Amino acid sequence: MNYLPIFLDLKYKNVLVVGAGEVAFNKIKLLLRSGAIISIISKDISLEVKKLLDQKKVHWISEKFHFSHLNKTFLVIAATNNIKLNQKIFETCNNLSILVNVVDDQSKCSFIFPSIIDRSPIVIAISSGGTAPVLLRLLREKIEAILPVRLGDVAKIAGNWRSTIKQKFTTLLERRRFWEKLFNSIFVQYIINGEIKKAVKILIKMIDKPNLLIGEIILVGAGPGNSGLLTLRALQVLQEADVVLYDRLVSSEILEFVRRDAKCIYVGKSAGVKNITQDEIIKLLISLAKKGKKVVRLKGGDPFIFGRGGEELEAAKKEGIDVQVVPGITSAIGISAYTGIPLTHRDYAKGVIFITGHKCANDVSNNWSILSDSSYTLVVYMGTLQASYISQNLILYGRSKSTPIAVIGKGTTIKQKVIIGRLDELDKIVKFTINPSLLIIGEVVLLHKKLEWFNTSSSFNNIKNLSSIVNLI
Repeated sequence: MNYLPIFLDLKYKNVLVVGAGEVAFNKIKLLLRSGAIISIISKDISLEVKKLLDQKKVHWISEKFHFSHLNKTFLVIAATNNIKLNQKIFETCNNLSILVNVVDDQSKCSFIFPSIIDRSPIVIAISSGGTAPVLLRLLREKIEAILPVRLGDVAKIAGNWRSTIKQKFTTLLERRRFWEKLFNSIFVQYIINGEIKKAVKILIKMIDKPNLLIGEIILVGAGPGNSGLLTLRALQVLQEADVVLYDRLVSSEILEFVRRDAKCIYVGKSAGVKNITQDEIIKLLISLAKKGKKVVRLKGGDPFIFGRGGEELEAAKKEGIDVQVVPGITSAIGISAYTGIPLTHRDYAKGVIFITGHKCANDVSNNWSILSDSSYTLVVYMGTLQASYISQNLILYGRSKSTPIAVIGKGTTIKQKVIIGRLDELDKIVKFTINPSLLIIGEVVLLHKKLEWFNTSSSFNNIKNLSSIVNLI
């Protein structure tokens, strides 16, 4: 360990900054957050630093550095382009045992600035000892993504209750177990959502009944397939889960984000195969939550777009179980973007309609007259099995046979395959696609060739129309 990581209390302590350019300004901003009393020595002052001087947030004391300026100084930052001056400041501070940092010159630093993740009062500092700053930045981004912005509020509220907890639980072991259970409960999420009163109620309930297990169910949208499209909140929840019930459309790459010691249970459904029923899934969700587990129901796309999320939420609410919903990028939105097919465009479509084709043939409520309006883009989820029925009815109720269509298999992933054709070719095209597939029907499909940007490496993936497939065979 080349450096000892410590946290300095700079409140009301004198800090000297030699230099007043852009680099100095960045250090000054950080020092101000720590409550330091900042004095500046510099002949030339940048506009940013001048604003701080005008606001009396910092003090200017001289144009030139003199060792007398170090009197009662706790810490010094040298941010100048003068190598000799920087050397002089470093040597003088070292002789006086004053902490000093010469910016961008590690050899002249008795301390270095770490990369900081600020969730005050929680502060995380990481450092590579000056060896790999770019790697450090990437690590910081990953940590920033995992930690909720309002995590500091959790620490503040917990701090307010420390004395009460100490009186209630007399041994260190009892207190540790209480805090572990509290921080793994919905208490944290209530605070992150700004529901402080609910969080405090949970805390009080757990003080009165320390053995009480409080579970919850979280519906999470995994997006259309590409792991890079998982939302930040979804990533955070997957890191907190005790149990994850996941669907067939959830990729293995996304499952890699689940906390290592969480239990993953597959509850996917496939056509023509005996599957777990929806009632069984709901019973399993409720059973696990009642055992005090944080249960994540992980669904492809978005939980509320043909994902039965509403049914599961209703059942959980009925049982008095705490719930959350983390929306995901629904397949229509994600796949249209990755194929260069805008679902609305003022020259092609004034609106968009989402339907599911899964039970199309038995669904008498479909208003085919509305679905056949050529001024709307029609997006069909799970429509390949009923492709013939869908195309026949759309044509019967007024859609032109030549209406452009796109059938996209495994959209947004490296296996994405896009086939472009006409509405009257739909039942033939779907025979050559790969599942899961999405159907986009409407004039906006004509923009695919012009706007496509996401290309995959497979030559078969790049087939664009039905005639190309026929020639290939």
